[in-house]
Amino acid sequence: MKKNILIIGAGGVAQVVAHKCAQHNDILGDLHIASRTLQKCESIIASVKEKKSMKVKGVFETHHLDAMDVKSTADLIRKTKSRIVINVGSAFLNMSVLSACIETGAAYIDTAIHEDPLKICETPPWYGNYEWPRREECESHKVTAILGAGFDPGVVNAYAALAHQDYFDKISDIDIIDINAGSHGRWFATNFDPEINFREFTGQVWSWQNSKWVSNKMFEIGHEWDLPVVGRRNTYMTGHDEIHSLSKNLDVPNIRFWMGFGERYITVFNVLKNLGLLSEQPIKTAEGLEVVPLKVVKAVLPDPSSLAPDYTGKTCIGDLVKGEKDGKHREVFIYNIADHREAYLETGSQAISYTAGVPAVAAAILVALGDWDVKTMANVEELPPEPFLKRLDEMGLPTRIREGKEDKKLVL
Repeated sequence: MKKNILIIGAGGVAQVVAHKCAQHNDILGDLHIASRTLQKCESIIASVKEKKSMKVKGVFETHHLDAMDVKSTADLIRKTKSRIVINVGSAFLNMSVLSACIETGAAYIDTAIHEDPLKICETPPWYGNYEWPRREECESHKVTAILGAGFDPGVVNAYAALAHQDYFDKISDIDIIDINAGSHGRWFATNFDPEINFREFTGQVWSWQNSKWVSNKMFEIGHEWDLPVVGRRNTYMTGHDEIHSLSKNLDVPNIRFWMGFGERYITVFNVLKNLGLLSEQPIKTAEGLEVVPLKVVKAVLPDPSSLAPDYTGKTCIGDLVKGEKDGKHREVFIYNIADHREAYLETGSQAISYTAGVPAVAAAILVALGDWDVKTMANVEELPPEPFLKRLDEMGLPTRIREGKEDKKLVL
């Protein structure tokens, strides 16, 4: 059994991870959180103490860390005797943190694909650019590395695996739908790191259709869905991490990702992009200062973690799966509904962070107990979905299934 957790990162998702690890520290052992900004780590632990989240008395300590420094990260893993690292820092850190885990033998868990800060929307499949080439390295060192263990990617991958395993003989289509029907009360803000948020949408939109990669422009293809709880919602086809592993690991010819956007977001995004303010490439001002436009935009927007106190409404995220079962057409929607206010009252973060953070801790528990301690690199759909979804149900993210007029809670 693996024990002792090192959380890397100190944003809204890290806050959720901290609370959920504390709620399960009888299994996970000593807890540590590290970031370049020690004050943020201290605020997170203060929140854990204020809400009395620690299940049993134990260690929860803060550490200053530049996680781009592999040696420093490895040294901290050894110092804290951490056997599992939950990386919820910037996506730019992934390969450095993974290297430190391979060096020390610690298990590695992240919630999003690795990104190069100077590149946007690389050649698909994205996991083939950085993560998958290191699978043999993980296996030779017997290091468990769970990729994309958030909600999307993560839980939606498990939904797809469950559908493939239990509900269909053959799947023709998986449409992953992500709707935030909540309101934060600000004129404009992003729900997670603005830099990562905008980078997702400034390049090509890659989808998997007819068993090949298809490229479109952002906001080029829209669709309205009628969904449980949140009702009818407009979405746009968007590129996203999970398409790039599901297209490889499941024999499904059509896999698309759809995200809901309000008109204000679309307008602001288009203006910023057309002005060149979403560029990741450095420029010089008239005064000779070198700046990255995207980082300037990030600096002037609200910190996503500051949105939580005023957030209301719900999220709906799930997989609409179509195919055949026993020679007949079948269509099911496997999904979760999360509430912003409830997430804030429990962890001090809004539901976007909650849905990303809870699954990472569920994955850590499964690694600690041995269910997912596979001693190699794996995407979530390559792992048994039942123990993961059962844990999520117990931890605040229950799964529901709608088929025709029947809508029921998933019971495992």
